[in-house]
Amino acid sequence: MTINVGIIGFGRIGAEHAHWIAATRDLRAVAVVDPTPARRALAETRGLRAYAELEPLLADPSIDAVLVASPTAMHFEHATRALAAGKHVMIEKPMALDLPQARQLVHDARWRNRVLSVFHNRRWDIDYLTVKDAIGAQTLGRIINVESRICQWASCVGPAAREWRPNWRNEAEFGGGGLYDWGSHLIDQLWRLLWPAKPLRVFAQLRGNVWSRDCDDFARVVIDFDSGAVGLVEINTTTTRPLPRWHIDGTAGSADSPTSLKYDTNEWAKLYITPADGSPGRFAPRATGRLSESDLWRRFAAAIRGEAAPAVRAESVLPTMCLLDAARLSSRNGTAIYVHNACDWTL
Repeated sequence: MTINVGIIGFGRIGAEHAHWIAATRDLRAVAVVDPTPARRALAETRGLRAYAELEPLLADPSIDAVLVASPTAMHFEHATRALAAGKHVMIEKPMALDLPQARQLVHDARWRNRVLSVFHNRRWDIDYLTVKDAIGAQTLGRIINVESRICQWASCVGPAAREWRPNWRNEAEFGGGGLYDWGSHLIDQLWRLLWPAKPLRVFAQLRGNVWSRDCDDFARVVIDFDSGAVGLVEINTTTTRPLPRWHIDGTAGSADSPTSLKYDTNEWAKLYITPADGSPGRFAPRATGRLSESDLWRRFAAAIRGEAAPAVRAESVLPTMCLLDAARLSSRNGTAIYVHNACDWTL
């Protein structure tokens, strides 16, 4: 059974997904919708049908599933329309603009008996898995503090497609800003890293300083957990002196991993442990078991066939959306936001 996929938004990420889908048995990208003539022309050179409007793609009965890779502020509308058209849906992160939208999508998918997944591929980054293994092995004892950072002197826009609003990731109207961009990944990693501890409260500072005025190019989010641990996520695109990608403190020692301006997860996975008892430092064992981006698509296809759950269940992203909401509210009000009973903290 070949599953035909339509791609909503053929920017840089949409085009990358087309490659990952092409490497997946029994999945085939067949069409895209994009408002930009140049991106549609690019899609056609790759053998894909290209539409300027969404309706023809959703009306095509040969398309079984869609990828929503449009700007963040459009995710909810595009996913809602795709589910209503009877399509299975994969959504690029973040799932939506807020928790109510995300919950509505989960409800719609259940009601229509469609597979809904979110492309949180960084749950399988090798650096994250290495940190997770070290914590799980109690190498550092009881965890006191976890800091997760992306630091650079450069906008989070990165190598975006230039044909349609190349700066949209710095525009609030389209769901821009570091919190929605890297923050959705890092916050998703953090609460899962410390589970079964549950978040108690969130305090955040979101600021636009250099690259954006109406959304954040600096985001600092502090999360208190009911285990007593403190987690910090920081996306700072306004520094020329990056701090370590990971820093962890526990009752038996501390650990750091280096920054990498090339976003090299293999470099980030060099987790160096300094024991509290004065014994020699050492590198943590490198994790195994990483899923590739094509693996996530394989699991999505298996879910459509009824053979397995998707790699990322949409329900598992609701806690991440809850924390993103709390961070925005905290920054706006200048107060900590209590979240312990705000959602079901289930992996």
